[in-house]
Amino acid sequence: MKLLVTGHCGFIGQNFVRMYHKQHQIVGIDKMGYASDKEAASFCAEHFEMDIAREDFGAVFDEINQLYGPFDAIVNFAAESHVDNSIKSPGVFIQSNIVGTFNLLEAARKHNIEKFIQIGTDEVYGDLMPEDPPFSDFYEMKPSSPYSASKAAADLLALSYHRTYGLNVVVTRSCNNYGPHQYGEKFIPVIITKALNNETIPVYGTGLNMREWIYVDDNCEGVMKAVLNGTAGSIYNLGSGDEKTNLELVKEILSNMGKPLSLIEMVEDRKGHDFRYFLDSDISYSELGWKPDTDFSKGIRETIRHYESKSK
Repeated sequence: MKLLVTGHCGFIGQNFVRMYHKQHQIVGIDKMGYASDKEAASFCAEHFEMDIAREDFGAVFDEINQLYGPFDAIVNFAAESHVDNSIKSPGVFIQSNIVGTFNLLEAARKHNIEKFIQIGTDEVYGDLMPEDPPFSDFYEMKPSSPYSASKAAADLLALSYHRTYGLNVVVTRSCNNYGPHQYGEKFIPVIITKALNNETIPVYGTGLNMREWIYVDDNCEGVMKAVLNGTAGSIYNLGSGDEKTNLELVKEILSNMGKPLSLIEMVEDRKGHDFRYFLDSDISYSELGWKPDTDFSKGIRETIRHYESKSK
């Protein structure tokens, strides 16, 4: 297949192109922001440094499509994704996550691209309490931050292009990803790098907020299953079942690294901090033929080894 992949130098996008560049011809677009990994560009047949939210994106895409198309699918990983940053500077998230998605949808519609995969997040659903059942694919969206609200808007916009224009749109929503090549500002890389340097590790609030964690390769496999087998207009939750409180997570990583729990420092809670995310992924299991196969204990050891090797 010939794939146009946006955000291919970000965390999940680069793991996707690393996994699939030999089986498929991939053309990548990435604005090369502060969290982008330049090395990932080498896994694409062609790479364009460009912001998908730019005003003249349509004209530029026309040229890319003429030279390297037609594309079988667009896979849209491109997004601003750090919740704390969205609280400080929400406008950037509106541009990248909503306007950028609109530009891509218009390009897909104009050039009759067969499939559009919108990469979403479990954060669009809001949060759960410990006794609540997991989020289903059709759970009402109640985003809590500018980040999750921008992603919810992008999902709805993409799905509207299926309903209105007949575009073959599929949305995937994964739980929290972890693994190699994640930028250092995210929670697990922060834990590991601070532990390597014997620095204190900040944990918000009580540390009892809960997250479901999926190894990034498993999520990428789910995305590819959606490219190949996803039904137009569908939403697929991609969860692992590996749920932990933030405090449990930090303690497990420190235990794996042989570091003392005294490195943990409880800090003031984040504004609008969602308590719990947990996905019901049964539809993905049955319709996509997908299941994650990396348990957390194995995945976190691989992740720790990656950051240990980078620190040497």
